Amino acid sequence: MSPDPFPLGPHPHPLGAPLVRREGREKVTGTARYAAEHTPPGCAYGWPVPATVARGRITAVETDEALALPGVCAVLTHENAPRLAATDDPTLSVLQEDRVPHRGWYVALAVADSLEAARAAAEAVRVTYETGEHDVGLSADHPRLYEPETANGGYPGTRERGDFEGAFAAAPVTVDATYTVPPLHNHPMEPHASTARWTDGHLTVHDSSQGSTRVCEDLAALFKLDKDEVTVVSEHVGGGFGSKGTPRPQAVLAAMAARHIGRPVKVSLPRREMPAVVGHRAPTVQRVRLGARDDGVITALSHEIATHTSTVKEFVEQAAVPARIMYTSPNSRTVHRVVPLDVPSPSWMRAPGEAPGMYALESAVDELAVLLDIDPVELRMRNEPDTEPDSDRPFSSRHLVDCLREGAERFGWLPRDPRPAVRRQGDLLLGTGVAAATYPVLIVGSDAEAHADADGSYRIRVNATDIGTGARTVLVQIAAAALNVPEDRIRIEIGSSDLPPAFLAGGSAGTGSWGWVVHKACTQLVARLREHHGPLPAEGLTVAADTRKETAEQSPYSRHSFGATFAEVQVDTATGEVRVRRMLGVYAAGRILNSRTARSQFIGGMTMGLGMALMEGSGLDPAFGDFAECDLASYHVPACADVPLIEAYWLDEEDPHLNPMGSKGIGEIGIVGTAAAIGNAVRHATGVRLRDLPLTPDKVLRHL
Repeated sequence: MSPDPFPLGPHPHPLGAPLVRREGREKVTGTARYAAEHTPPGCAYGWPVPATVARGRITAVETDEALALPGVCAVLTHENAPRLAATDDPTLSVLQEDRVPHRGWYVALAVADSLEAARAAAEAVRVTYETGEHDVGLSADHPRLYEPETANGGYPGTRERGDFEGAFAAAPVTVDATYTVPPLHNHPMEPHASTARWTDGHLTVHDSSQGSTRVCEDLAALFKLDKDEVTVVSEHVGGGFGSKGTPRPQAVLAAMAARHIGRPVKVSLPRREMPAVVGHRAPTVQRVRLGARDDGVITALSHEIATHTSTVKEFVEQAAVPARIMYTSPNSRTVHRVVPLDVPSPSWMRAPGEAPGMYALESAVDELAVLLDIDPVELRMRNEPDTEPDSDRPFSSRHLVDCLREGAERFGWLPRDPRPAVRRQGDLLLGTGVAAATYPVLIVGSDAEAHADADGSYRIRVNATDIGTGARTVLVQIAAAALNVPEDRIRIEIGSSDLPPAFLAGGSAGTGSWGWVVHKACTQLVARLREHHGPLPAEGLTVAADTRKETAEQSPYSRHSFGATFAEVQVDTATGEVRVRRMLGVYAAGRILNSRTARSQFIGGMTMGLGMALMEGSGLDPAFGDFAECDLASYHVPACADVPLIEAYWLDEEDPHLNPMGSKGIGEIGIVGTAAAIGNAVRHATGVRLRDLPLTPDKVLRHL
C-alpha cells in the first residue's frame, strides 16, 4: 500500500520562522526577469518626449526630422495617437489633447527599432507651445487653498472635537510650531517600464507594477476591452514604494504604440523623468498646537496642514490623520487644506500621510516635553488613550507603551541628561531622541485557488505582487500552516492578472489581504481532502475562495500597528553635518509571519526615514516649474556609508480581530516616526530646534 500523499501532522516550519525567500537565488544570479527584460521577437522601443513648459498648449509638433532618422517607426502625438476612453485617472490620458498641465507632461512618443534610435528621434521632435503664467509655490497662506471633503484614503478632510480654541487658550503650557517637509520621490531601484504586444486582439503587458489586477482593469477600460482580453504580468518588481501602486503612463504608451505599429513595444522611463510622471510625496506645511496641564496631560491638540495637488487630479496627503488616534485630548482639531498648482500629480509614497504627519506631531510632542521638563518617553505614556480619541472605538490591540518601554531598555535610554548640548566628543555634539509610530491596518477582499495534485504536492494561485518584500515566501508559509505540510511541497503562482484577482501591494495590506484568502482556500481544501475517498483524480483537486464578504464587514475596533523609534546622532560643529550613530525600533504589529523578511522590512523603512530626515528633498523651480533634483546625483538617498547600526525588534502581539493569521502590515510603519526621532536627537545634541526637513549641513551650521 502506497504511503498517504497527504499526511497530517506538524510541519517543520511554523509561522514566524526565518525562511529564506524563494526567489532569492534567481535575483542574485540575474535570472529573475523584470518588465524591461522581456523582449518579444520584433520588439520596438519607445522614448517619451516631455513638455518643456510649465503650463500651456501645444500649437505645433514637427516630426519630419525624427521620422527621417534610420530605424524610426513612428512618432505618436495628440494628433495621431489611438483614442482612449475616459478614465478616473487623468494622468493616464496621455497624448489625447493639446493641453500641458505641468512641465514634464508627455507630449509625444518616438518609436524605433532600437533604444538608441528611439532616443535620437525623441530629441529630434520639435514642439512649440502657447504658454501661460504658472504657479508652483506652496505656502500656508496661499489664496487658493481650500478644505477638501476627504483626504487620501477616504478620511474626512476636517475633524473637530470639543472646544480646541478655548482649551488651548486656557492651557498653562502650550506649543505652537510649524514644520515643513519638501516634495519627496520614491525612486525605486527599477525604473518604471512596460513591454506590450497585441496578439489577435489580446493585449499582453509585462509591467513594473505593484498590482497587475488594477493595471489590467485600467488598460481594459482605456482601450475598450473586456478584462479577459488583457493580461498584465508583474512577476518580479524592483521596488515601488507607492509609485507603482496604480498604472503609470509608460504602460499606456507601450500598449498604444504597439497597437499603432503592429509590433511589440517596450517603454522604460528615464530616471530623470520619473519625478514628473510617476507621482511624488506632496510637500506639506504643518502647524501643530498642543495645550497641556502642568503634569503633561494634553488638553488641546490641533494639527493643520497645507499641501499641493495638481490641476490634473486631486490628491490630498492625509498628514493630519495620525493626530486623530495617537494621544488623548478632549479638544481636537485636524484640518487638511490643499491648493491645485501647475505641478506634477502627487501620489502615494511609503506611509503616505503618516510619514510627514508623524514627523510634525512627534516633533511637537518633544517640544512639549522640553517645556515641561518631562522625559519624552514618560510624556507619551501619560497621554496614552483608552480608546481611539476621535471615534471612541476600542483598539483591537495597542501596545505603544510596551514598545516605548522595551525600546528604552534595549536602547539604553536612561540615564539621559535632558540638558541639550552637554555631550561632546571633540567637534561632535551627541544627542538622543525618540518618537512614536503608527500605521492603520488595511485588509481588502481578494481571491485565491488552492490545488492538490495526486503526487502529494500543492499549488497556490493568487495575484499577489512581490515588490521585494518576500511575498512568495510568506504566502507559502501561510499555506503550509493551513495545509499542515512542509513548505517544499507547495508551489505558488503570483504576479499575473490571469490569476485569481487580488489587492495590490500597497498600504501595508498585501500579506494581510492575500494571506487571509490563501488561508481560507487551503482550509477549505483540507476539508475537501478529508471528505475525499480513494486516490485523487489525475487532474487533482482545486478549491477557489474569496474574502469579499469577510472584509466588507465594518470592524467595531480601531486597528493599527504601533511602534517606537530611538536614535542617537552626532552633529559636527565645524561642518554642520548630522550623522546617525545608531537607531533602534520596537514594533507591535500583530503576529510576525517570517522573522527574516520582517526584520528586513522594518530596517528598510527606518533607513528610508533616515533619508527623509537628513538628505532627501527636492524643490520646484519657480521659473521653470520642474523639480530641480530629478536624478540620483542631486536627489540623495541613503547609501551604505550613511546607514549605521539599525536594530529592529517586535512584541509577540496577539490580536484576534484582524485575520486568521493575526498579522498586521509591516512594510510602512518603519519609516513613520524615524525622521522625528532623528530630529529630536539633533535638538538634544545642539539645543537648536530645526523644523524644516531635511536637516542638511547648510541648515544646521548657521545655528552652531
